[in-house]
Formats: sequence, structure tokens, C-alpha cells
Amino acid sequence: MIQKLVKSLINQRADEREAELYRNLIRHEAKIGANVFGPVPEGHRREFFCLDEMTWIWHEEWDDARGQTQVQTTRYDVRPDGILKSQHGHYQRVEAAEAQRLRKAVRIYLDRVNREMYQGAIRA
Repeated sequence: MIQKLVKSLINQRADEREAELYRNLIRHEAKIGANVFGPVPEGHRREFFCLDEMTWIWHEEWDDARGQTQVQTTRYDVRPDGILKSQHGHYQRVEAAEAQRLRKAVRIYLDRVNREMYQGAIRA
């Protein structure tokens, strides 16, 4: 019984370490992706990252003229029949021009993340 409990605790710690490592990798990739759409304006915080192989996130925060924090999160879901974009819970299909901009941003992101984090080990 004690052996089972110890094994369970060890497995739980390993799972927690793996989850923390994953979160740290995503945070680092998001920082690299921040400049994919151009320079981040003063007072803004921007992240762009791949959540999983079919989901891309662009998140931006800034303070408006009244000093209130504004938040814009765009989620792109890549599907076989096109790309869906979600903002504030509303989904819409991405038009061709936006899809091309996203494709370009993804290529830049993958190149930078691969070069800066993985020393060219990943093939895009």
C-alpha cells in the first residue's frame, strides 16, 4: 500500500514537472512570437504562439487613453476546410488575405523558435 502511494506521488510530481516545462516552453515561444507582426508598441504586451498543431493564439494587452487595460485575444483554428478565427467568443471564417498573413507569420514564428530555442532541430 505504501509503495503504491509513493509511486503515485512520484508519478504526480513527474506530471507536474512535465506540465510546468510545457508552460515554460510556451511562454518562451510566445515571447519570440511577439514581434512576428511587427514591433510591439510602447506599453503593449503581445504574445503569438502555437497552442497545439492546429491552434494559434495572438494575445495583446495595453492601457487605453483612460488608463484602462484593454485585452484582445485572437484564436486561429486551422481546419481542413479553412481557418476559423475567434475573438470574444465569436467565430468567423478567415478570408484569403488574412490567411496569407497568418501563413507568413507562422513561417516566421517557426523559423525563429526553431533557431532561437531548438538550434535548428525542428523541420518546419
